[in-house]
Amino acid sequence: MRLPLCFFMTARSFVLSLGLLTAFVYIPAFAQPAAVKVGLIVPLSGPWARQGQVMRQGAELAIKHINTQGGIAALGGAPMELLVFDAGDSVERAKNAAQRMVADEPDLVGAAGAYLSSFTLAVTEVTERASLSMLTLSYSDLLTTRGFYYVFQTSASGAYQSTNALPILLDIATAASGARPKTIAIVMDNTAASVAFVAPIKEGSALKDNNLELVVDEVFTPPLANATSLIQRVRAARPDLLLLLPTTVSDSKLLLEKMNEFGLGRGKLPTVSNGSAMGDPDLLQNMPAALLEGVMSVVGNWSLRGQEGIIEEYKNISGEPWMTQNALSEYGHMWLLKEALELAGVADKKAVAEALHKMDISNGAASYFPGNRVRFAADGKRIDAQLLVIQWQNGVPVSVYPDATAMQKIKWPAP
Repeated sequence: MRLPLCFFMTARSFVLSLGLLTAFVYIPAFAQPAAVKVGLIVPLSGPWARQGQVMRQGAELAIKHINTQGGIAALGGAPMELLVFDAGDSVERAKNAAQRMVADEPDLVGAAGAYLSSFTLAVTEVTERASLSMLTLSYSDLLTTRGFYYVFQTSASGAYQSTNALPILLDIATAASGARPKTIAIVMDNTAASVAFVAPIKEGSALKDNNLELVVDEVFTPPLANATSLIQRVRAARPDLLLLLPTTVSDSKLLLEKMNEFGLGRGKLPTVSNGSAMGDPDLLQNMPAALLEGVMSVVGNWSLRGQEGIIEEYKNISGEPWMTQNALSEYGHMWLLKEALELAGVADKKAVAEALHKMDISNGAASYFPGNRVRFAADGKRIDAQLLVIQWQNGVPVSVYPDATAMQKIKWPAP
């Protein structure tokens, strides 16, 4: 029996359709590789929630840029996925968050953040046991003296900052006023970052080497309820230079308001802090800009000349008036993890750690850290880390040192 022509046409169409279907079935073999997970653990609740939020915004912006620029080339263009964990408002909660992070997300290849040095010290006890690399801006020297392999400190440590900042500040003061400071006062909280900054000054030879007399030495536990007695001692001693070292915005506000009340504010007494709390936008929201004018801070990172494009985009998407060290460093940390993945060529946390230890870059991710070169010693301390000095000028904290990358010239208070 002869079959009609239409049958063959129908059969041929079926075969063609089957071929197309078969081709369609195999398309997933060419799909985008699975996302590579990285973690960010920062305080998103409690008194440091704002700082944690800007750190998150900086990291998210970096992930966006990395993925839109092609992801991880060495992994076939795999995108990076950011998982965020709340470190809370205490060391214990930060440690618990780290434990949840490593337990719930065993395929993380690296992490960053923690903010306060005391939080970071607790978090890294957990991440070290999990063989998970942790990139941090935290200043404490203890971070890299415990024999850990998976901790990477991208900032200049507290000891480096205090030891090197003091002679720099004294030279600036001498050049600006013609008189080298002879007396110094210290008002500080007892957090790990502040202790790390001050220890080399009080316990080492920094005071003697710089011919400085310590006339006030006050330590408080945050949050501060009343700053009157602390600033009264400063007023009575009349130092040539004040190291004012709070780590919360609320404490900074109380101290600066009391200084103004006692006639020491508005640039009358050269005042230097340490860390980003003294450059936080919340200060400007809670007190007049005039009370902040001239106040300086030694920081591990800040917006520098040449980063204007990133800064403007961050301001537009975040609504923040400027990019602090916290946002900029987490932006850079994500790029460092991307670079480590490129070097490792595999999404494996131990391979990423090995790549970070071997890393030596002077462009790309390195451009988001002072010194423009990133390499780590065996203990995880960044070899080429440099300190920066920022200063409140006309309602904005701007970088004023070093001159080569500073946004503005420093203005030392007149004697």
